[in-house]
Amino acid sequence: MIENNKENYEKAILIGIITENQSKEQVDEYLAELKFLAETAGVKVLKSFVQKMHKPNPKTFIGSGKLEDIKKYIVENHIDLAIFDDELSPAQQKNLEKILNIKILDRTRLILDIFAQRAQTSYARTQVELAQYQYLLPRLTGMWTHLERQRGGIGMRGPGETEIETDRRIVRDKIALLKKKLASIDKQMATQRSNRGKMVRAALVGYTNVGKSTLMNVLSKSDVFAENKLFATLDTTVRKIVVRNIPFLLTDTVGFIRKLPTQLIESFKSTLNEVTESDLLIHVVDISHPNFEEQMETVNKILNEIGAGGKASVIVFNKVDLLENNPDFLLQELKKTWLAKMEVPVVFISAFHKKNIDELKDVLYREVRKIHIKRFPYNDFLYPDLDEISDR
Repeated sequence: MIENNKENYEKAILIGIITENQSKEQVDEYLAELKFLAETAGVKVLKSFVQKMHKPNPKTFIGSGKLEDIKKYIVENHIDLAIFDDELSPAQQKNLEKILNIKILDRTRLILDIFAQRAQTSYARTQVELAQYQYLLPRLTGMWTHLERQRGGIGMRGPGETEIETDRRIVRDKIALLKKKLASIDKQMATQRSNRGKMVRAALVGYTNVGKSTLMNVLSKSDVFAENKLFATLDTTVRKIVVRNIPFLLTDTVGFIRKLPTQLIESFKSTLNEVTESDLLIHVVDISHPNFEEQMETVNKILNEIGAGGKASVIVFNKVDLLENNPDFLLQELKKTWLAKMEVPVVFISAFHKKNIDELKDVLYREVRKIHIKRFPYNDFLYPDLDEISDR
């Protein structure tokens, strides 16, 4: 998170709506996540506003009465920024800016801003920049005069800072150029992936902030950046892992999130190729999160969208240490629940405290061994079954 003092942080309000498709409980959860996103971006959230509506107002997203309440609160509390939980149309954003007279962001733009902060490599920055331009293209009308007035700050990083005079033609040219640049890098990365040979490849997938990078550090005994923040890492990391005596490649990928912007999915296709081209998915779940089942559904939905839904997988329920003071008793109890009776192997661990990692390694050994023997049927004697190892 950006370090801000009292003089320079941006004060924000959050806005969501309850509809036929979003219950009050869901909206409360979404807004809690949106607050976490805003804080990750360096914003101070003062209040959340919720309105129950049949469907969003096509002109202003929310109703006129609620808009007046929000406008009054903005003036009285010197609010700099309003963040909407759903993506706004260009017309809605333009109308809201005129009425509220402050900067308006939606969830998509906020996530793009966080990605802009987090991108470390040239490749990741190029992917984020492409997503930003794709988001801005339909919003160019009236956008630049607003940007000129509101320089810098959350949601204004990247192209908006230097391309105030940009017209649609130049933006389209820029998008084409970035796509060409990414295609060139993608070609290089595809070559790198092919050069890894036929070694079994596994990928860590999961919702953002579930502990994938921490688990990567435990399994690889390396030092991948891990932090208790959303999208702590964007750049893909690949490590060679040896469990018992069997080697495989393990990839740490960007975390998923609800309402993941389509621009990001398109821009990060090559990063997600690490998932689609893997042999085994290790789906990490934060079991301590009150809505972990919904997070699992979100991840599975995105995996299906990118064509990786049918892959061999292992489910790793992480952060069991946050559930109860007696983790040993808890592990035995969890193994009796429906969570342990899924169609794929399931393991309960604490990556942070390295709890039950040996059981996870046993499961990974078995799953990687299955794939390896199919690929190299004459080498099965090199990697005996775990039962054979224990009998020796």
